[in-house]
Amino acid sequence: MLITTFAIGLAALTFIFDGWISKQENPNQQPVVNELRNGTREVVLQRNRQGHYVAGGSINGLPVTFLLDTGATDVAIPESIAREAGLQAEYAGQANTAGGVVTVYATRIDALGIGNIQLRDVAASITPTMGGSTILLGMSALRQVEFTQRGSTLTLRQVQD
Repeated sequence: MLITTFAIGLAALTFIFDGWISKQENPNQQPVVNELRNGTREVVLQRNRQGHYVAGGSINGLPVTFLLDTGATDVAIPESIAREAGLQAEYAGQANTAGGVVTVYATRIDALGIGNIQLRDVAASITPTMGGSTILLGMSALRQVEFTQRGSTLTLRQVQD
């Protein structure tokens, strides 16, 4: 009986602690969204404990995690996620990364979403050497929105024309 109680308590603590750690790495799993009177869509992100802006979103309807990276020219996607999202490699090229020069494959994302912001036909790179499941949200997407950083908050705005 004591062992069963201990096991249940340990499982509960593990569940709670895992959720807490996950929220620390990505405090924007469900980002705060606003729609202003003029039709502008706004997403408010909180910086994570490492100082990065990480947020949940989607590529072609597939739920993904983005790391906002103003130093990346394009959206950079690990090959396994590109395959899941149904992205097709168009042609090979070279990219300079923190890890050196790597081969990447150009592609286009039909629909990219973060909060209530929806982007269409976004240039991206499939990066076979990129591990993990986080996508770098580079300037090919970020140039389509306005963004303002204050303190530990980053606000993305999609102005409706």
